[in-house]
Amino acid sequence: MQVSAPDRDQLRYLAELRLDRPVVLSLYLNLDPSEFATPPARKTAVRSLVDEAERRLRERNGLSHEDKLALQASLERATSFLQNDLPTDGAHGIAVFTSEPAALFEALKLPRGVPNQVAIGHSPLVGPLARLERRERWCVALVNRRDARIFRGSSESLREIEQIHDEVFGQHDQGGWSQSRYQRGIEKEKDDHLKNTGDALMRHFKQQPFQRLIVGGPREVAADFDSKLHQYLQERLAGRIEVDVEHSNADQVLDAARPLIEKLERDRERSALERLGERGVAGVDNVLPPLHERRVECLLLDEQFGGVPGVQCLECGWLGLEGERCPADGSEVVQLDDLTEAMIELSVQQSAELLPVRHERGALEEHGGAAALLRF
Repeated sequence: MQVSAPDRDQLRYLAELRLDRPVVLSLYLNLDPSEFATPPARKTAVRSLVDEAERRLRERNGLSHEDKLALQASLERATSFLQNDLPTDGAHGIAVFTSEPAALFEALKLPRGVPNQVAIGHSPLVGPLARLERRERWCVALVNRRDARIFRGSSESLREIEQIHDEVFGQHDQGGWSQSRYQRGIEKEKDDHLKNTGDALMRHFKQQPFQRLIVGGPREVAADFDSKLHQYLQERLAGRIEVDVEHSNADQVLDAARPLIEKLERDRERSALERLGERGVAGVDNVLPPLHERRVECLLLDEQFGGVPGVQCLECGWLGLEGERCPADGSEVVQLDDLTEAMIELSVQQSAELLPVRHERGALEEHGGAAALLRF
């Protein structure tokens, strides 16, 4: 099981899975090494999460006896996995989605810590995964003549995912023909190293695409590296940074990259907000209808958005601020304490981009923290 944020295909697969009964159990377990580095600490975390799931199952109203038995069986399977097969190597979190009636059991190792969470519903809870995917959209590649390091993350944090070292010998200090030939050999070794690094970067991109790429290292080597990248990666180049390739830690790399990342994020937010007047809507009550109609291209949410209550149709997933019956099919609706996760789930189902607004939050305040760019 690979440690990575889920890609768009995984997110959409989970978000589109919707059963006619609330028999899907979603569990998120925080394994941040700063808090859960030892086996006893992880065991306590698992026990706490399982206890919460058991409590939620006991207190969940409206479940038939058959559904309770199905959920209990799903919880037992998840508990066995977490207690006996918990994959901790490199994982900062675990997400488990299980439903015995749907023959569903998905476990994902996550590269970042997530708050412990339990959900019982008609479909997997994908909101935390969507936020995690968003936080892995930047890539930073550091490269010199013999070493390279690759990082993933955002302006909040970076994590190192690969180191590459290739032997490139020093220059020959003798003159004449032998020096010229030796120098050509050195250049070939350097070019091979840059190619190896570019190939590794492309593998990571294929496994989990990133939106923007920053390159750091000696200016001449970085420029040479840029020119050797695959076209897909060249299209995502966002700029360069000055940083010690071999000795900088992740925080130092982030300090060097953050100004560039934040500038481009701010530009992206401003561009999206400016386009709202052309083909967008603002305000939760105006965002919900196009979300249900699958017309949303980009969902903009204030970084602190949450706590907005509403209702959801049990049959089709329709969302509204109030009501007792779904206007689409007349089915019963259920009360939701917070619409956030359901809104994100609907956006994932239609392959819409999720854009948390961090730098231009004031522009969304008058609209309750939510807006959307529409496809049509």
